[in-house]
Amino acid sequence: MPHLDEPTWRARAEAHAARADALTAAHRARRERHEAHPVEDFLYTYYPTRPSRLRVWHPGAGVTLGGSDRSGWRHYSPDGGHVDPTTIRPATVAFVRGLLRATAARAPHLGCFGLHEWAMVYRADDTRHPVPLRLGGAGTDAVVEQHRIRCTHFDAYRFFTAEAAPRNVETPTRDRQVELEQPGCLHATMDLYKWATKLGPLVPGELLLDCFELARDVRTLDMRASPYDLADHGYAPVRIETAAGKAAYAQAQQGFADRGAGLRARLLDALHGC
Repeated sequence: MPHLDEPTWRARAEAHAARADALTAAHRARRERHEAHPVEDFLYTYYPTRPSRLRVWHPGAGVTLGGSDRSGWRHYSPDGGHVDPTTIRPATVAFVRGLLRATAARAPHLGCFGLHEWAMVYRADDTRHPVPLRLGGAGTDAVVEQHRIRCTHFDAYRFFTAEAAPRNVETPTRDRQVELEQPGCLHATMDLYKWATKLGPLVPGELLLDCFELARDVRTLDMRASPYDLADHGYAPVRIETAAGKAAYAQAQQGFADRGAGLRARLLDALHGC
């Protein structure tokens, strides 16, 4: 079992906390002002992990810590010297491993153009965020009607309006998640952060923050390509209703799929032997 001496792992823990603080600084400042944000709040509501939890470093499974003071910590051995994989629910580990492997085995599909966000407000009286629609209600509906929607992610599809759901090529369900999830999907890529949090201390702290950072970057594209007008928040739109916008979206989507592939492989490595 690899061993980290006390100065080494404490230095990594301190660097991790500083990085986490930098990544969450804007959110924490807005929270103190009771100020909502239509893009970044998603990272703390849909993925309900507090900034204080993000800043706690773990070595991952199979690493011992010299001079550890973590006795009594959840998911650690009684002496606090290492993470105890047997304390993580086996069903959780098995599901995440199976989902990650299945997703990694598929080619990315890059033709969705972020239309899931448009389908969530199709023919709706209210929007999900208190910002205006860039093309207005009728213009937004027209974009949905002019495109073939192919959303494979259940946790996006379940927010489609009743009128939009039948327009989707697939009918995602929770039971079909492992069958349908594919690496080009922005939500599947963001969910690497969710799985990292579900696995808890089995995931090295550096990998957790890498997943968080990717989720933040993907969320930005997700909303820039959405029907919302976010100019007042400093976001230029990706106009997926145009050929140029579609090309820009697909190029960015491929880049995120590539980054996600690397993190997915690292998450699977973190589960080796668990």
